[in-house]
This record gives sequence, C-alpha cells and structure tokens, in this order.
Amino acid sequence: MGRRLATRAWYFAAATAILAIAAQRPAEPPKTAARGIALWSLRTLDVADEEDLGAECGAPSEGGLVLPTGAPAALSCEAARSIVAQVRTNLAAPVADLEAAKFADGVVDWLDPHGLWSLAPDAPVAPLVRREGERLLLELESAPWRPCAAADVIGASLATWMKTLRASFDEGLREGRPEGSAPHRSPAEVWRTVTTSPFEDGPSTRNGRELARELGREVGAARAAYGAALDPFVTVAGQRLFPDLTAEAWGRVVLAAAVRAYVPQLDAHGAWAPLDEEISIYDLDLETNPPLRLWSEMTRTALGIRIDRGALAPLLDGDVVLSVRGVPLTGMSGEQAEQTALIEGAPHGPPASVTILRPHVGEPLELVVTPLPVPAREGPAPPAEPPTLPFDAVRYAEGRVAIVTIADVPDDLGDRVGAALARVRAEHDMRGVLLDLRANGGGSTDGAMAALGHFLPGAALFPMRRRDGGVEVERAPDVPAEESYSGPLAVLVDGDTASAAEMIAGAIGSYRRGVVIGDRTYGKGCAQEYLDDEARAGVLRVTTLLFSLPDGAPVQKVGISPQITLSLPATTEREARVAQALEPWRGPDVRDPGLVREVPWALHGGRVGPCRDETVCRALRALGTSVAAAR
Repeated sequence: MGRRLATRAWYFAAATAILAIAAQRPAEPPKTAARGIALWSLRTLDVADEEDLGAECGAPSEGGLVLPTGAPAALSCEAARSIVAQVRTNLAAPVADLEAAKFADGVVDWLDPHGLWSLAPDAPVAPLVRREGERLLLELESAPWRPCAAADVIGASLATWMKTLRASFDEGLREGRPEGSAPHRSPAEVWRTVTTSPFEDGPSTRNGRELARELGREVGAARAAYGAALDPFVTVAGQRLFPDLTAEAWGRVVLAAAVRAYVPQLDAHGAWAPLDEEISIYDLDLETNPPLRLWSEMTRTALGIRIDRGALAPLLDGDVVLSVRGVPLTGMSGEQAEQTALIEGAPHGPPASVTILRPHVGEPLELVVTPLPVPAREGPAPPAEPPTLPFDAVRYAEGRVAIVTIADVPDDLGDRVGAALARVRAEHDMRGVLLDLRANGGGSTDGAMAALGHFLPGAALFPMRRRDGGVEVERAPDVPAEESYSGPLAVLVDGDTASAAEMIAGAIGSYRRGVVIGDRTYGKGCAQEYLDDEARAGVLRVTTLLFSLPDGAPVQKVGISPQITLSLPATTEREARVAQALEPWRGPDVRDPGLVREVPWALHGGRVGPCRDETVCRALRALGTSVAAAR
C-alpha cells in the first residue's frame, strides 16, 4: 500500500484506545483521512485460514483488502516485536515510557470483542493480564531471542476459560432448541431474539458464563424456528465465540491484543490493525470517491448483524445479515463486520451475495447486491462534480458576505472550495468570505493545501520535521488567477478546530491573508502516515511528522490564537491534555515575503445580518469594527 499521509484531531485518542470496553468499542472509530487510499478489491482467505483460528495474521494480498474470516487476530512473538520496534523508529519524537497498568487495561480491552473472554466480571483472564502486564510490556520491547512467556501464561488461562464458556453455550443451545419438540416461541418472539443484541452497550457487567448461556439459547431458538438452513451458522457461532485453540495459539492472540494496546499508548494518535480490520483506522468517508457499503450502521446480534441504517438495495433496514460472499458474520468483531460491508470497486463492481433473515419470512433469503453498472460512453468520462459545501450569504453593509462551512477536510476540499468561490465570483455584491471551521477535526493534509491554493497560490506553507531532524516544506498548488480569491477573508475557529483545519486557519493568519476570529484552537500540530507493518500482518498509523505554521509558530500543544477573540462555549479537550502527545516544535519561517499582505474588511456601520447562527453575526460585527480587520 505504501505510505499515506493524514492528519486528524482525536479528541479522546488515548482514553478511547486504551480504556474503551472491547464489547462496545466506538461504533464510529476515531476519524482520520488518508492520502490515496485505493478502493482495493476484497480477497477471501482460504478455508484453511478460517479453520486455523490461531494462525498468524495472513500476509497482505497484492493491493487488496482482506475479507474477514472471523478469526481472532494473532501475532508471533517475533512479529509483535518487529511492529513495536517499527513504531518506535518512525515516531516523530521520543516519548515517555508506557505505564504498565494502562497498557494492561488496553490488552484486556482489545483481547475481548464480545465481553466474554476477558472483560466479563467472572473471567479469570483480566486479573492475570494485570498481574502479567509489566512482564508482557517488557517482553514486547525485549531482544528478539527472548520468549514471550507472559503471553503464553495468559494464553493457557484463556484456553481453559474457553472450555468453560463453551460448556455454558452448549447448555443454552439445548435449552433454546429442545430435542424432539416443536419450537416453543412465537414467530414474533423469535424475531425479537434474532434482532436483539446480546452484547452490552457499555462496560461489561454480566458474567461470561451467563452471557454464553444466553447466546446459546438465542442461537438454539433461531435454529428451532428456521430449521436446518441455520445449521452452518450455529456451528460457526460456537467456533467463533469460543475458539478451540491451544494455549500457544491463544498466546499469539494475546500478543496481537498487546500490540493494539501498545501503539496508542506510545503514540496518542497511532494505531495498529490486522489486515481483516484495517479500515477501522481509516476514515474512508473523507476519500474523494468513498467506497460503497452494504450498510452504513449496524448492530451485532447472536447470529450476525442487524442493519440499522443505510441498507443497499435489495437489502432493507432491519434485515439480519447472516453472511456476505459466503462468509458468515456470526461471532465477528465489530471491526471485522464493518470491513465485510465494503463493496469492491465502488460505486461499480461485481455483485455481492448476501444471506439474510427478514421479518415474516420463514427461511433465510439469498440475495445478490449488484452495484451500479458502468455507464456506456464514448471517450473519457467527464470529471465528477465535487460535493458542495454549505453556503450562505449574510448581509454586510451594502452587500453580503459568503459564509462557507467546512465541517472536515476531505481529500477533494480544494475542488469544493473552488466551487464555492465560483459562486462568490458570480455575485456582484459579495464583500468578503468567511470560512467557518468550528468543530472541524481535520482530515487530509492534501485537502488542506489544495484549499489554501485558492487564497495563497503557490505559497510555501508548512515546515514538517521527521524524527531524524530532516525538514520538508509543503507548498500550496499554484491555482490560476481566475480560480483564486483575493478579496477580504476571515476564518472562524473554536476549541474543536484541529489538525488540518488548524493548517488552513493558521496559514491564512500567518500570511496575514485573512483574519482568524473565535477561540484558541485544539493544538494538534502533528501528522500521521499509514504504513504496512514489517510483519506483513496489518497496517500502522504512526505520527511521523511535526509541523509548524509558515512563520515557524508551533501548533502542537499550543493551537492558534485568533486575532479577534470571541467568547465561545468552552471545550475541555485539548492536545496538551492528551497522554503521550508530542511536545511543541518551532520551525523556520518559510513564508514568501511577496505573499504576506493584508486585505482589509470594509466597515459595516452596524448593518449586519440576520444570521442563521448568531455567532456568525458576532464575528462579522467584530470584523467590520476591528482595527485588526478594517485598517
């Protein structure tokens, strides 16, 4: 896949990655954007891969996303150490040592996708992980020849515990599917059973034995109602929820969980994901052409997933999906199920077979989801129109001001801003442009620089420093004069304006090209790259760069101070409060002197508004009366 640069604020990065409950990891993972993430084709692993659930994570295909098999992620001791060393080598600056207790909490979290294996109150695994946490941490950072004995000890405990859970599941299965009798639940009761999630929405409070037994009852009741057609899914439920692995194989599962806990502990914005869960560390919605999905929101059930929203026809919201492309979803982690939802080559691509349950239908349905056909045309396809940015025009003196709201920073933000500015140029009474970047958590550095090209064509922008001290300077594209904007400009920011959004606001302020107004920003002055891990087992997101503003002012842990301050709702999250966040870096002044200029705002004489958002009117009133804006 190569290297892909990204920058995005993760407001709860450290706490979420380390302490989140595994059975209820965030439905929408912390967002990030990637440079050039291709819509890789999906590749199904061999049957042998699924049977050997304790095997090493499979090697990446040639440019393809892996279609998950439901196997737990696993790493050898050597592979886990190589990933840890890779992160430490590429991290933009040294950081403090990890805290063993927090690391152990992270391992407990990532080890358990269901609330059964380590998070359940009666699971013996969590106390053992916490006792062995310091030794496990030291072994991950040790020389290659040393064994990972702590992982083996935890693995042995897991192997024993899984037999206990499987016995409870089998008991529930017999209760839910009494032999020699008719189904004892009504169709409505069975449908509630197959659509309701048995997994807790929050911290795990139920004993693992109790949950395993309930899962068995629910699966057994569904089998009794739908008949032998559900037998393959009943079998897979037992295999996935309670894998029959050796102690050694479970030790490799522990090491994969340890790496997932280690990386965000070391790097506040970092992550590692195995190949069959890798989209969990991307924000594909920020891609110029995001992939098509079979659904957009889901809930895991005992037999698969329930589609909550965004079903792709002929699927319907409310359907329970049992399998996709012949691979059952029963017992998959949430991350694996999300990756299964991606359609190859979207928006066009080959059909995808899907097996579902639907209300008032007494047997599983086999459906085929067919993406849009490629339209026949002669010659090259015309370029797609970029999605439009929210645009409003507010009275200002004898004219109007364009309010352009930018909620995030996608790869194609330059095109979107260009389209908005075309509307501005088409109007005769526009007195200025205000970019509203409040609550914009960032996104793509490419998108930020492309947007800045419309206001600072060809300008030297951000010095970026790597671990070895090397500094590279990014430049805005040299946008043609007819596509640029040279009039009055302002940027509205707040404490949730972060990362790539801070790049936009900071560069405009640094060059004095426009007025930054609002509140001090979040302060994320670092960028991440996506790397294939050296173990060929997954994908890393690592903070490899620190950046400063064009005048050299630091952003990391500092943020951007507006030229005009407004009293805005306070935010409690700042980069400076994130554990393991890198320290500030002041770079060289790389500004092009000929581009440092002020474009004053005209006085408005109190004639402003009305506005849909009163904060926007407050900003415009301040612009037209401030010496900083109107001199």
